[in-house]
Amino acid sequence: MLKIFLSHNPEDLEVYFKKAYSALKEQCNVVLNPKDRNLDTDEVIETAQGCQVLICHRATHGKAAIFENLPDLAVFLRPQVDISDIDVAAASANGILVANSVPAFIPATAEMALALMLDLARDVTSSTIVFNSGDIPPSNMGRQLNGSTAGIIGYGAVGSYLAEKLVALGMRVLVNDPYVTADHEKIEQVDFETVLSQADFVLPLAAATEETENLIDARAFSLMKPDVYFINVSRGNLVDESALAAALQEKRIAKVAMDVGRAVDQRPSPRLAKLPGVVATPHLGGLTVQNAETQAWSAVEQIEALLRGEMVPRSINQEHAERLSRLWKKLGITAK
Repeated sequence: MLKIFLSHNPEDLEVYFKKAYSALKEQCNVVLNPKDRNLDTDEVIETAQGCQVLICHRATHGKAAIFENLPDLAVFLRPQVDISDIDVAAASANGILVANSVPAFIPATAEMALALMLDLARDVTSSTIVFNSGDIPPSNMGRQLNGSTAGIIGYGAVGSYLAEKLVALGMRVLVNDPYVTADHEKIEQVDFETVLSQADFVLPLAAATEETENLIDARAFSLMKPDVYFINVSRGNLVDESALAAALQEKRIAKVAMDVGRAVDQRPSPRLAKLPGVVATPHLGGLTVQNAETQAWSAVEQIEALLRGEMVPRSINQEHAERLSRLWKKLGITAK
């Protein structure tokens, strides 16, 4: 029987695999994370010995040591889309297949961005905090989204989805993406500097790559309006955090909302989250029942394909899947 290691800690297991876990158990021998926390790399290697498939939460980084020290491992599944922390080259060098999930996070993440935009625009969190302290907050003038300008940097899956929602709300939408053309009559594709200088809300939604590391740096903040609202639900890697802190503290930007950052599990950095004018959430963007269940069932679909002798859907490096071929022979499965 196929032996699988599921790296999710008990809390994440309940969130993501509440229903899908039973389907895995019916078909496989499933080894669970024995701790009440995320495992480090050495603990993963120790716990997953003898397992042929790893299904790993984003907190379990796919370091080279995993691929080099698990001789039975044939497939590494990430039930999220982002694989930037997986050493695919090391996996390929060891004949191990890597695959990720369907992009079910798009509506959830876009809705999170919209929620944070509204929060900043209408002082929802700041008012609630004052009320919870027993005082009455001031009745600050809000900013209406309708008629305001949104600047989206990165017109990928989330950026394009969000842009259409903001157009429907009556916003002027500017986008910048050197690799994608915005084919929408009410969305304006402009250069990077124009997005920053004209937007009332700036939303970096580019993919996290070497090219986009610290994309929003001191120069970028210097181009923004002093009353701009800056919202990040993408990746902390896109933002120079020191430049962000300086811009906010020096009142060169007005407010910040962040669901991501450079802290553990891509959460906002506490030193930024505690600053006045900041609304922060602990990487909740994709954390909806619909998204979580879709990601888990995506992994089940991949296991079922493997057991039928089919190439695992959404494979990244299938040309290097030598161990999968050997696994099929061991399990008596005819490859299709």
